[in-house]
Amino acid sequence: MGMVGGSLDAFIGGVHRRAAIMDGEIELVCGVFSSDPAKSKETGKALYLPENRVYNDFEEMILKEKQLPEGERMDFVAIVTPNHVHAAPTKLALENGFHVVCDKPITLNTEEAEEIVSVVEKTGLLFCLTHNYTGYPMVKEARQMIASGAIGEVRKVIVEYPQGWLATLVEVTGNKQAAWRTDPKRSGAAGGLGDIGTHAENLAEYITGLKITQVCADLTIFVEGRLLDDDAHVLLRFNNGAKGILQNSQIANGEENDLNIRVYGETGGLQWKQMEPNTLIHKTNQGTRMIRTGVGNLSKAAQVHTRIPAGHPEGYFEAFANLYRNFAIHVRAFWEGKQADPVYDFPTAQDGLRGMKFIDTVIASNKTETKWTDFRP
Repeated sequence: MGMVGGSLDAFIGGVHRRAAIMDGEIELVCGVFSSDPAKSKETGKALYLPENRVYNDFEEMILKEKQLPEGERMDFVAIVTPNHVHAAPTKLALENGFHVVCDKPITLNTEEAEEIVSVVEKTGLLFCLTHNYTGYPMVKEARQMIASGAIGEVRKVIVEYPQGWLATLVEVTGNKQAAWRTDPKRSGAAGGLGDIGTHAENLAEYITGLKITQVCADLTIFVEGRLLDDDAHVLLRFNNGAKGILQNSQIANGEENDLNIRVYGETGGLQWKQMEPNTLIHKTNQGTRMIRTGVGNLSKAAQVHTRIPAGHPEGYFEAFANLYRNFAIHVRAFWEGKQADPVYDFPTAQDGLRGMKFIDTVIASNKTETKWTDFRP
């Protein structure tokens, strides 16, 4: 693995590195960790990389790595930069024969996302978008239960992602994470909607197997002086007739990362909370059943994404690692000219494009008095 972004003072780069190495399938061999060459070199040294494998920019890294012999050069690139630096290294890597793992959202805007999807299709290479919450065992179990009819036809979906860390104007206090996430030039047209709302959108569609067809949105900037949305309420209509509610907020004082979802069907309901990830609740009018990671006769999808004995919490790093492990399995299959078992799934460039179009649709709905706006795939 080569890496673009993720210097020592960055948040998500370290998460990616820890997740990637968890299964012993992936090794970090090179990188350009910052737009500041000195900071990049400092990070490479701290990660015990040879000096000649720590580069000044992603163009240099991709082109020089391509010249190295197979078995020595990187096999894929992990891109962990702010949103405005996703498209260019992704495109260059794919065009030079390297697979890509990229943090979400996929790009700064929909036009860039469409271009990335086109390059992925043209090259036939693999692209993984790190919607990491799809990697949890109980998310896999919920998806399988709904697909098998365990709660009947889905009627209602409620998905929420409240945070409280942007309840004040922290972006002007030197907080690096807040500064770029609230800057339209680096984050894109959306603030909280792009940062965490797309996670909620992706999770709702992944677990239910349904597609959102229409939205009715209300976006707000509560903190004076902020340039992008910090709160969102979105009504949803799905392709089977189900209705839904999506809300995300970064000004919900006291909240951490409480992503949670409830899905109700004709014969039952399911509930999952990211802050209690080992538990899936199955509800019916006859009673409630608690399903636990590693306990009982779970689906194959849940089993292959479970790492440790029951009762031991499996969390954020493990879910992230499941995506990297699955990606590695598909890369090996790619080399061998085979198809990997689809149970080892991961979000794709198409999921990323759908996320960008969801942002566009919600923003359009927020601006119009008509409100209900078609979500065109």
